[in-house]
Amino acid sequence: LAAVERIEITTGVTASYGSDAAGGVVNIVTRKDFNGVEVSMGAGRPGAEGGETEEGSVLFGSSSERGGVVVGASYANRGIVYDRDRDWHKPGISTFSNNFRTANPAPGTPYGFAPGGFVANPSFGSVVPGGCAGPGFSIAGSGATARCRYDFSLVSANDVEVEQSALFVRANHVISDDWTAYLNARASRVESFSRVAASASSPWPGGAPFIPVGSPNHPAVRFPGVGYDAARPYFVLHRFAPIGPRDITTDGNDDDVEAGFRGRIGAVDIALGARFAESEYRELGRGYVVAATAQQLIASGAYDIYAPFANARAVLDSMTATINREASHRAEEVHAEASMELYALGNDVARLRVASELRAEDFADTYDTLQTSGQVIGIPFKEFRNTAAAREIGALTVEAFLPVSERFSVDLAARHDHYSDVGGETSGQIGLRFDASENVSLHAGYGWGFSAPPLAWQGIEPVTVVDTIVHRPACFTVVGGLCFTQVYGYIVSDPDLRSERSEQASIGLDWRATRWLELSLTYFDTRIEDRIQSISSRLIVDCLLGEQRRCPRGLRELPANATTPNPQAGLGFGYDSSGYIGYIQRGYANFGSIDVSGADLALRTRFEFGELGTMRNRLLMSWLRTHETDAIDAFESFGNPRTRAALANDWTAGDFSLSWNIHYIHGTRSAAGEFDDGDYPARLPSWTTHDLQVSWNAPWNGQITLGVRNVADRKPVLDPLEPTGRGYDFALYDGDGRVPYVRYRQVF
Repeated sequence: LAAVERIEITTGVTASYGSDAAGGVVNIVTRKDFNGVEVSMGAGRPGAEGGETEEGSVLFGSSSERGGVVVGASYANRGIVYDRDRDWHKPGISTFSNNFRTANPAPGTPYGFAPGGFVANPSFGSVVPGGCAGPGFSIAGSGATARCRYDFSLVSANDVEVEQSALFVRANHVISDDWTAYLNARASRVESFSRVAASASSPWPGGAPFIPVGSPNHPAVRFPGVGYDAARPYFVLHRFAPIGPRDITTDGNDDDVEAGFRGRIGAVDIALGARFAESEYRELGRGYVVAATAQQLIASGAYDIYAPFANARAVLDSMTATINREASHRAEEVHAEASMELYALGNDVARLRVASELRAEDFADTYDTLQTSGQVIGIPFKEFRNTAAAREIGALTVEAFLPVSERFSVDLAARHDHYSDVGGETSGQIGLRFDASENVSLHAGYGWGFSAPPLAWQGIEPVTVVDTIVHRPACFTVVGGLCFTQVYGYIVSDPDLRSERSEQASIGLDWRATRWLELSLTYFDTRIEDRIQSISSRLIVDCLLGEQRRCPRGLRELPANATTPNPQAGLGFGYDSSGYIGYIQRGYANFGSIDVSGADLALRTRFEFGELGTMRNRLLMSWLRTHETDAIDAFESFGNPRTRAALANDWTAGDFSLSWNIHYIHGTRSAAGEFDDGDYPARLPSWTTHDLQVSWNAPWNGQITLGVRNVADRKPVLDPLEPTGRGYDFALYDGDGRVPYVRYRQVF
């Protein structure tokens, strides 16, 4: 951030920036000229434990008539936040602790049995006798209704620990009167640490750890004559707390270097450059459980479920795994552009720009074999895949700014991209601007574009999964009148996958009402079609059997009894020799749409009070009229506010400045309302927070800043049925409460 001069946000610019700009562009404009040295540091401390922040930067710059260089380095650290350290956090109660479940005959399943209901032993209920003890464990109820519970929130982290560091270099050298060489380079590193509670036996092959008849862990063997059936097996819902918590560390590196020349030939401005960018990511997880090994140890009695914390360390280590993941993305690019002035009209000058680029990308994402083979439990994502893909991209862009009269101008842009894997696509946009008066301008725009499938979804190594579908001829169990069966499936790359397509339209007004008041109002409407999403086996079967009308394109009946997997055959299913569904191929496909419309308001004021200083106010508000995904109203689901706003108030007088910022998030539908749970309100209230900051410019070229975020210590809007277990929508609200901070900046 030490190198940032300003941040610009633009939308509807696919024709200028390409596929990745379908949703808009955030341009971080760095400082070009700076002389001297600037050092800054700061720290923040939330009122509750955890989440403390530290930050610092140093910036060096030197420039002359022949060029200049700006070098900056920065760091920012944030401490881990545990659930137990937030007073609004409710206990995380889980029956994946130590509870017996009954076993019902289920031919064709891994053990020949499927988990049933909780055991209702007259003395112990479902609790594993003696096994519901230790930190976080408790027993609820008594007699036949007793349950063992585990509070995972005593261990789990609500927010991760993050350490960030970055280095920035920007340099230019004047070669001649017409030509300049430039270099832009940056390197950043992000390390994080997170913790979650010990692994639970979910998901587990067969549904839960299986205790066969005669096992030393069978309750009738351990406690004969107290109501357990020695002739029937049992399942157990277990928490492997003796192994310890699951710790995840990550390490990400991001390097970007661009060099080139800018100059002029006659009346044409020329720019030539080359860029290399590389991102690498590594993830290491400790404390995970290998299911097959744990199952053997439980069945044999080598792992004692009745006294988990008394198990020998060697036994625990024999079922514990350390998992890892490595990912990388590399891009090499050369680009060139030429621009020139066409004509002048009033105060405007017509310009034409032509640009081209060639880029090569490759991507790899690799997991260890324990994960990809499905042996490890307790991993946040059920399906893992190794991915490797590469592509070449060529693009040609033409842009023109054409003043038609002294009050009316037109912006035109067209871009054609050709991808080696998905073919060619063309984007375009047109912008109109009319200056109705010296203080009032009207603008409108329309654009169409695309977003190419990410490389991560193009080179998936086939992964085997077992999915549950509805296919009556082959059902093995009936639940609620529906017939379910399990079938082997494969996650593959769909050869028919194509780009998402988008349209954006906007109309707006810019009005400088007075010397002290400016207003901008823009209405926008955006539609994305053929959006890329994961397709389930259930949907594939329903579509191909004619039981679903809204279906992805390209699904097909695959060859029967084929050698599988066969990614080139696409998504669908094939029959086996008995006429049942023998295998399914699923993955990402084009299916569905997103429609968003609304308005953005920006209101700016400036008041001069002479010796009392200057007051500036800036109101930014975004209101959504519609937000639909696949024709489903997003406002009827969890976590989608209709309105967000921010009001910044800045007063400056001499060497002092005072800022008061107000943030507002409109109320949303609660998860309880989404699930029609009558015990909780269907809607959540709005959320408003206030930030205060005061700064003093010292006479020795220093600046001291004191501030408080969330002065009123507003807690996040809580939702007891929030699906991630945090208790609130982490994407919307800040859970740190009041955070005082201090910063110091020194310029030499």
